[in-house]
Amino acid sequence: MTEPVLRAPNRGAAGPAEPLGPTGPTGEASGGRSTPGWAYGVLGVLVVTSAVLTVWRTGSSLELYYAAAVRSMTSSWHNLAFAAFDPRGTVTLDKLPGAFWLQALSARLFGIHPWALALPQVLEGLVSILLLFSTVRRLRGPGAALLASGILAVAPASTALDRGNISDSLLIVCLLAAARLLVAALERPSLLRAAWVGVLVGMAFQAKMVEAWLILPVLGLTYLVCAPVSFRRRALQLGALVAVGVIVSLSWMTAVSLVPRHDRPYVDGSAGDSVFEQVFDYNGFGRVGQPSPNQELARTLGLPVLDDPGPPAGILRLLTGPYARDVGWLLPAAVVSGAACLVRCRGRRRTDPFVVATVLFSSWLVTFGLFLSVTTSFNPYYLAVLGPAVAALVGSALVGAWSARHRLSGQLLAAALVVVTTVTAVHVLGGAGAAGPSGLEAAVVALAAVALVALTVAGVRRITSPLVGAVVAGVVVTSLALVPTVASVWITADALGPFDTPFQPAAVTAFTKAFFSPTRDAVGLDKITAARLGAPDLFAAQTSALAAPYIFTTGDEVLPIGGFTGTIPEPTVARIRTLVASGAFHLVLAGSSTSDPRIAWVARHCRHLGAPSGGGIVPGAKPVLAYFCLPSDATG
Repeated sequence: MTEPVLRAPNRGAAGPAEPLGPTGPTGEASGGRSTPGWAYGVLGVLVVTSAVLTVWRTGSSLELYYAAAVRSMTSSWHNLAFAAFDPRGTVTLDKLPGAFWLQALSARLFGIHPWALALPQVLEGLVSILLLFSTVRRLRGPGAALLASGILAVAPASTALDRGNISDSLLIVCLLAAARLLVAALERPSLLRAAWVGVLVGMAFQAKMVEAWLILPVLGLTYLVCAPVSFRRRALQLGALVAVGVIVSLSWMTAVSLVPRHDRPYVDGSAGDSVFEQVFDYNGFGRVGQPSPNQELARTLGLPVLDDPGPPAGILRLLTGPYARDVGWLLPAAVVSGAACLVRCRGRRRTDPFVVATVLFSSWLVTFGLFLSVTTSFNPYYLAVLGPAVAALVGSALVGAWSARHRLSGQLLAAALVVVTTVTAVHVLGGAGAAGPSGLEAAVVALAAVALVALTVAGVRRITSPLVGAVVAGVVVTSLALVPTVASVWITADALGPFDTPFQPAAVTAFTKAFFSPTRDAVGLDKITAARLGAPDLFAAQTSALAAPYIFTTGDEVLPIGGFTGTIPEPTVARIRTLVASGAFHLVLAGSSTSDPRIAWVARHCRHLGAPSGGGIVPGAKPVLAYFCLPSDATG
C-alpha cells in the first residue's frame, strides 16, 4: 500500500512556500496522481456495493411532507420556481428547494413514484464516493483513497440517508465537490478557481441553508494555511471564495423577495412572509436553544414521539443512543486518526499534501461535530455529513500505519484504532435500545483480539513478508469495518430509510415504517372525497404535515393552515372565512386543541364530526378532529 508522490509542478506560484507535492521529512510520499488500474477496479466494486445497499427497495421510506411538495412542484413551473407545498401554491416548503428541484425533475421524467423521488439521492451518494476518492487520492494516494471510499460506501448514516428523499445527500455531494475544487485551487491558486469553490458552497446552501456555510471556515483555514502563495494573495483569493459563495447562496432568496407577495406563495417558517427569516431564524440560529419544527408540530397535533429531544447536547452526544448507532462506530477512531495525522505533520512544509489532507478533514470533523453536539434536536440523518471526514481521516491513518508498519509508532497506531473501535462498538451495541444481531458483539471482540495478536507477533518477530503484512492489514481493516458494514446491510435488508438508525428497537421501526411509508393510507379518503361535494379543494388541514399524505396520494389541493408546524399566520381567520363563504372546501381536519384562533373559528361556526373513522391521521397522535362547513356558516 504505497503512497506515490503528487508531483504538482511549480507554475509560477509566488510566496515562500513550495507547491503541493513534496515528500515529508521521513521520505513518506504524501499523495499522487499515478493510480494503478486495479485501484479503479476496486473503486468500481465499492460503488456497486454502495449502489446495492441504497437501490435495493429504495424509496421504501419517504418524508411525505417533502414528497407532497415535489408532487405539487411538478404541477406547474410556477410551483417549481417558488417551491410551493400545495398544488394551488398558497404556501412554500419550509426549506430552500435545491434538492427538491432535482426530485421534481425526476418525477416529471419518470412519474410520481417513490423510487423516482429517491433516485437523485441514490446518485448523489454514489457521486460522493467518487469525489471522496478523487480528493483523497490527490492528497494521500490511491491506498488511502480506496480505504476512505470503502468506509464511506458502507457507512450506515450515508446508506440510510441516500435511500430516501432528504436534501442532505445533495449537501454532502456539493461539499465534497467544493473540497475537490479547493485541492485543485491549491495546486494552481487563482481568483477564478477560488470563485468556483464559492459557487459550489452556494449550491450546497440551496440544499441545506446555513449548515452549508459551516464548510467556509474549513475551506478558509485550509486555504490560508496551505496555499502556495503569499498571505496577501491567499487572503484575496479566499475573500473571492467567500463573496461568491454568499452571492450564490442568497441568489434565489433575493429573487423571491423581489416578487410581489400576491404573486407567490407565502413563505413557510416565517411570521412575516420572509424567506430570509425562514432560512436564518426558523432553519438557522433559531435551532439553537429553541424547539425544533418537529417539536412544534408535535405540540400542534399532540404527537409526543416527535417531541422527543433526543440525546442532550454535550461532548458525548454523538456517542449516545440513535446518534451513536448511526455514526458513532468510527467516530472515536477518526478523532484518534486526526490526532495522529496532526502529530505527523510536524516538520512538513505547509503545502505538503499530507498537511492539506489533515487540515481539511480534521477541521471538517471538528466544525460539523461541534455544531451537531450543541444544536437543538435533529434527525439522525444530519450525521451523514460527518461521513467523508471520518472516512478520509481513518483511511489516511491506516495508510500511515502501513507505511510505518516496521516501526513501533505504526504498530501502536494500528492497535489504537482497533482498540478504540472495539470499545466503541461494545458500548453502542450494549446501549439502551440497541437490537443488533445476536453474536455481533462477541464477533467484534474476537476479531479485535485476532488483530491485536497479529500486530504483536508481527512486531515482536519483525516479520517483513509482504504476504503476512497484507494478511495483518486485512484483519485490522476488517475489524474496523465489520460493524458499520453489518449495520448498513441491516438497514437495507429491513428496508429502512433516513429516519431510521441501525439496530433500533422494533417499536421504533414499526412507527417509522407506518409514518414514513410512501404507501401509507390517507385515512378516511373515501369519506373525505364523499364530503367534498364538488368543492375545488379536497379539504383544509391544520399543518402541512397533516395535508401531505392526501396531496401526495391524490394531487388535489388541500389547504394547509399554519404551514408545517401549524403556527404561521397564513391563512388568516378572515381568509378562512372568505374561503368557507365561497365554498372552496367543506371539510376541515385539525388537532384536538382549539387554541389557534383559526381552528377556534372553525370549531365555533362549523359542524363537529368527531374523528375520521380509522383513528388519528398520524400514527400515535391524539385524535384528529373533523369539521364540516357550508357557505352559510361563514355568515353566522
